[in-house]
Amino acid sequence: MDGLLWIAQILLAGVFLFTGVSKVLANAEVLKAVGSSSNGGWIGLSRVQAALIGLLEIVGALGVVVPVDLWPPNVLLRLAAAGLALLMVFAGIYHLRRHETAAPTVALFLLALFVIVGRWPR
Repeated sequence: MDGLLWIAQILLAGVFLFTGVSKVLANAEVLKAVGSSSNGGWIGLSRVQAALIGLLEIVGALGVVVPVDLWPPNVLLRLAAAGLALLMVFAGIYHLRRHETAAPTVALFLLALFVIVGRWPR
């Protein structure tokens, strides 16, 4: 089970690290192009908001894979996974309001939930 949890954590960290870095490094022209090619038109996020969400994703991704136990075992890991799960709830609402599919956000939410439950002390 521990190996499966590590695979889930690395997958979660990889996805969020990639999307977080892309949001932080995206410029206004990229955001405009994404908005014009999507179903809902304008993306609805400013450059600063997108960068802030990207930073939250990067911090969450690092928190899921960095083996730091400052508190009782796996508390930081569970908090990072819970933050990513909460971020996916808001992302799902955002995508549904824009009439887009929320399937990737639901899958990432369930993966983060799996990590939280799997790392819960017995």
